[in-house]
Amino acid sequence: MQTSKTTLKSIVAFTLAALPFAAKSEAFEPFGDVTKITVVGVREKMPAAGTLPGNSIARRRAASSDSASLLDDVAGVSLYGAGGVSSLPVIHGMNDERVRVEVDGMSMTSACGNHMNPPLSYIDPSRIAKVSVYAGIAPVSEGGDSIGGTISVQSAEPEFAAPGERLTSGSIGSFYRSNGDGYGANLSATAANEHFSARIDSSAAQSGNYRDGNGNIVKSTRYAAQNTALTLAGRSGDALVVLDAGVQFIPHEAYPNARMDTTENQSYHFNLRYKDKFSWGALEARAYSSHTLHEMDMLEDKGGAMPMNTDGRNQGYSIKANLPLSDDDVLRIGNEFHRFRLDDWWPPVAGSMMMGPNPYANINDGRRDRLGAFAEWEHQWRPEWKSALGVRYDRVAMDTGAVQPYAWSGMMNAPDAAAAKAFNALDHFRADNNFDITALLRYSTSEASSYEAGYARKTRSPNLYERFAWGKGRMAMLMTGWFGDANGYVGNPDLKPEVAHTLSATAQWRGHSEKPWSLRVTPYVSYVENYIDVARCALAAGACTNANLTEQANFVFLQFVNHDARLYGVDMTGEFPLADTRYGGLRLKGIAAYVHGKDASTNDALYNIMPLNAKLTLEHTLADWSSVVELQLVAGKHDVQTVRNETATSGYGLLNLRTRYEWQNLSLDAGIENALGKYYEPPLGGAYVGTKPAVWGQNVAGRGRSLYVALGMQF
Repeated sequence: MQTSKTTLKSIVAFTLAALPFAAKSEAFEPFGDVTKITVVGVREKMPAAGTLPGNSIARRRAASSDSASLLDDVAGVSLYGAGGVSSLPVIHGMNDERVRVEVDGMSMTSACGNHMNPPLSYIDPSRIAKVSVYAGIAPVSEGGDSIGGTISVQSAEPEFAAPGERLTSGSIGSFYRSNGDGYGANLSATAANEHFSARIDSSAAQSGNYRDGNGNIVKSTRYAAQNTALTLAGRSGDALVVLDAGVQFIPHEAYPNARMDTTENQSYHFNLRYKDKFSWGALEARAYSSHTLHEMDMLEDKGGAMPMNTDGRNQGYSIKANLPLSDDDVLRIGNEFHRFRLDDWWPPVAGSMMMGPNPYANINDGRRDRLGAFAEWEHQWRPEWKSALGVRYDRVAMDTGAVQPYAWSGMMNAPDAAAAKAFNALDHFRADNNFDITALLRYSTSEASSYEAGYARKTRSPNLYERFAWGKGRMAMLMTGWFGDANGYVGNPDLKPEVAHTLSATAQWRGHSEKPWSLRVTPYVSYVENYIDVARCALAAGACTNANLTEQANFVFLQFVNHDARLYGVDMTGEFPLADTRYGGLRLKGIAAYVHGKDASTNDALYNIMPLNAKLTLEHTLADWSSVVELQLVAGKHDVQTVRNETATSGYGLLNLRTRYEWQNLSLDAGIENALGKYYEPPLGGAYVGTKPAVWGQNVAGRGRSLYVALGMQF
């Protein structure tokens, strides 16, 4: 199909000027290094290549209420330890906001100086239908304001009835986990006809503090979370309109590697999506809004009282067009806008000599706006050769208002008072003009093998805390930091955007005999200009003393700075059949990942780099029964960052046993996590400060043996 120049110009102009809605779907997924995890129905069997079977996802759900844990089976992805439902994803050593995370097409920014409400914490695992992970070179249509990759999480598409019929369906489930005495339930119900559909999803989960492999309680690990969402949809022909509204309530969530805990988190969102097909191509659009009220303090394990409140608001839209220019050419164009507003204040504490009499204004009227546009061209040169080239522009504008300490006078508040006066004297407005480029080339010799290579230039601007956290008193600095190291941080208004140059290649081989097998290897290397790292701060007073420069066995105080950084590594995944008899089928699956990161400016190690790790899974299937024996192997973390006084961890191996049985509309999941009760310390678990007083040098211990069972019913 050929599109005329006039029509094409009109579509491009409309796309770049429009301010409606937008989303993503299969139509907008360019080829590239993408791992898809698709949840399928309980009666469906092995889905297409590149997907994880639904029973594997169900087993993950049964064992954890943290949506980020669904990424455990993706090579190159690891998780920063945090609260029970709030782990922070890492791709190829690049953490948190270096990774773009979208939930049903919404860009959501953590409304917390400790990032206790990251995007994946807003959706319960029971509601997730699809996860796409773009590791390494993310297409520009899936990127923007990120350098590590993209994670896109989607809930289930609306269900509609056949013409002239009505549809009612749903599911209900519950679980129990022995370690921490965790339990919860979820419910989903749908009513629909041919043109209209309504669905409600609700879930609740809670757990107490868990025990480590030695049987000791790991304090500050309890949590509770409740989520409810209502989805209304209408369709006519190829046109689909979906309105999703949801609320979340987290009454408490403790953090073993942070000095504060969540004492209440309330949020709601509205998400309107439209998609349709036309003679010239396809269009998808989305508009969304979310509001989070977040409160922190110290729960009973830590003791003390220091209330901290945040009010965060996300609004945005995106619009994407998919234009088939010919049989061999596809053009994707799009326009996006994301608006984030943040107020972060700490109420005064009655009777405190230090925390009063004023509220402490940490971020006052923080503003971060991103407006972006992209174009992506995909071309089939020959049957075996395919390429994609993309360019993207994002303008990121940031600003904040005047701040204040607890008091403008008094010895204890003097460092913060001086810092506030200096900060208020500055012009806070900053604007970054960011350009991204991606180029991918794929060669497929046959169905048995394919090879891919690519280059990406990706850019990320600092967040509000990296630029505008201003306090230089000890307590003020210790309250900012999402790294799990319990160190103190202060911002830097002069930070430049990070620019990552990444080269990546992928080779994949597949066997198509009666016993199909696959092997995939992806080496990569990244050089990051102006990588946002840290340096010890030194002043005459406050936390930034000269002694802070040489401290080697204690928590330290740091300022964000721009350095250069180098990262390289390799991901491997494989799947091999072992047997297929009347007693069932046996398959061996494995993933392995290695990443190395250095600060090129100081030659120090980068912080929290996951050491060499692998996972071997022996899977048995027989009719509606499936079981796995999983061996997780992690090397010791010894290449640690000295500027943060990062502590090392030892290597370990964990054995996990899981089984799932389906009968008609019922399902039963059971398993034993860490079946041998091994004591271990996750390399990215962070510093253990779950009790008061916080003691340097202790790592968060991992969960000991835990038995779980989950029941589900479809109706």
